[in-house]
Amino acid sequence: MDLDSARHAFVTGGASGIGRGIAEALVDAGVRVTIADIDREAAEAAVAARPGDLAGLELDVRDRRAWRDAKTRSEALFGPVDILVNNAGIGFNGRDFADLDPEVFDRIIDIDLTGVFNGISTFADDLRARGRGHIVNTASVMALTAGAPGRGAYSAAKSAVVAMSEALRQEMAPHGVGVSVLCPGLVRSNLDSTTTRLGGQVENVAHIKGDGRLGMDPAEAGARVVHGIARDLPYILTHPHYLSHVDARMNALRRSFAEAAEFEEVPCVVPAVRPPQRHTGSGAARRQ
Repeated sequence: MDLDSARHAFVTGGASGIGRGIAEALVDAGVRVTIADIDREAAEAAVAARPGDLAGLELDVRDRRAWRDAKTRSEALFGPVDILVNNAGIGFNGRDFADLDPEVFDRIIDIDLTGVFNGISTFADDLRARGRGHIVNTASVMALTAGAPGRGAYSAAKSAVVAMSEALRQEMAPHGVGVSVLCPGLVRSNLDSTTTRLGGQVENVAHIKGDGRLGMDPAEAGARVVHGIARDLPYILTHPHYLSHVDARMNALRRSFAEAAEFEEVPCVVPAVRPPQRHTGSGAARRQ
């Protein structure tokens, strides 16, 4: 997308971490940004740091009515949204599927997957009608690898975001709207506090806990996203060294395809089904 034509971006989870990095990078590119975040105070603090360029509002991405209200309020201030960034999410809790509370699974899916759909449902039709714009959906590099114990529900949600973004890209391309899926590695964020704020638990995942100094600077991640929007990249990646993990998965798939190719194609034979017989008269009459 030509960023010179973009006037307004809407970024969920934009008060901290990757979302704030994206919001500030877009402002640096000349785009005004609405930050939508579950943490209203954090959103207000982010806006105070860049007055005039940012607007903030509270949004729970699970709430579809709140989405509609957020669209109305943000566009009344900055005009139609040109760039939608569905970034809000929560993390994993380190439990294996066999030990995972179904309510925890539902919460992760509701926020990390359905929350992305809610953003698409709110804005995509207008973008398509106007014939320009861009959508970025945040997944994770874990969606591209073979997965790891304790991260299954999170990986499932993020993998679905990748698939949804790939389909959406095909749907929107004929209408001049680009779609990218962001698959970041570890970036400094408040993911653990956001997870606990929304009722989740962060366990056995020390690398996203603590003092927040681990991971990529959100500003660098944000710059990569803006670059991806400008280039209309289908996939925006932050940590190239994960390629070896992706290769491991792809190699396993190639081996499985090779195994499948060893079987000769056998025609599918469907047994003939006799039509039901029509019986008339009583059983005694038929025996006569």
